[in-house]
Amino acid sequence: MGKWPVLDKLEMDDRPIDEQEYERELTKLQHRLLDLQVWHLRTGGRVIVGLDGWDAAGKGGMIERIVAGLEPKSTQVWRIGAPTPAEQGRHYLWRFWERLPAPGNWAIFDRTWYGRVLVERVEGLCSKAAWTRAYREINEFEHELAEDGAVFVKILVHVSAEEQKRRMIERLEKPHKRYKVGLEDFRNIAKRPAYLEAYRDMLQRTDTDYAPWHVIASDNKMRARLKGLKILNDVIGKGMEIPEQALDPEIEKAARRLWGWKLPNGKNDRSKQKDGGDHE
Repeated sequence: MGKWPVLDKLEMDDRPIDEQEYERELTKLQHRLLDLQVWHLRTGGRVIVGLDGWDAAGKGGMIERIVAGLEPKSTQVWRIGAPTPAEQGRHYLWRFWERLPAPGNWAIFDRTWYGRVLVERVEGLCSKAAWTRAYREINEFEHELAEDGAVFVKILVHVSAEEQKRRMIERLEKPHKRYKVGLEDFRNIAKRPAYLEAYRDMLQRTDTDYAPWHVIASDNKMRARLKGLKILNDVIGKGMEIPEQALDPEIEKAARRLWGWKLPNGKNDRSKQKDGGDHE
C-alpha cells in the first residue's frame, strides 16, 4: 500500500502550455493508445480505466480526449450515478460486474465502485461497517480481475478548492454549461474536509501492485489531460513490444488488381503516424 500526501497540499502545475505543443503531444499519445487498443483487439486483452475525483476536476474532458482516437465499437464509457432501485437491491459491486469489458475491449468508468468509500461514506448512505468492509471487497474484486488478465488504470483527478470554485461559477454564468451543476454539488463542496479524509483512506488502503492509484493535479486542464493519457500509455503498454501489423498478402493482391497499387518500398508507411499525421 502506498503513502499519499494530503491532497490539498499537492503541488499544482498550473504553468501555461502552448496550444500547438499541447495538440501535437495529445495526438501522439492518442495514436499510441490506438496502437495498444488494436493489439488488445488482436490478443483479447481487457483494460479497465477508472476515474474518480472532485466535481469540476476535469474528468469528462479527460475521458473525451482518451476516447477521441480509439476504436469506438470496442470502447465502452460508463457514467456512474446513483444506483437504480433494482441495483440497490443487490451487492454494490454487481452493477460494475455487469459493465466489465469483454475480451479485446476497453471499459472507462466516469466514477467507480469507490463511491462506496467516498460519497456513500461521507453522505451516510451506508453504515460504517459496510464502507469499512468495502476496502477489502474492492481489493479482492480488482485482484480477481487482474489475475484473470485485466489491466487496471485508476486515476484520481484532484483540483484545488479555488479552481473548483472558479469552474463552478463559470458553469453558472454560461447557460450552455448550467446543466452540469446540481444542488448535490454544493453539498459535496461544503463537505470538502470529509472528502479529503475519505480520499486519503481510499488511496492508502486500495493502492496495490495489481491496481495502483495515480493522482493528477488538474488546475491546468491541458497539462492534466496530457498526464492522464501518458499514464494510460505507460500502464497499458508496460513491458509490451507491439510488432508492426503485417499486411495480409491477399489484401495486397486485391488492391493491386483493383487499383494497380503497390506497397511503398515493401513496408507499411507508418511515418505519418509517428509524426502525428493520419491514423485511421
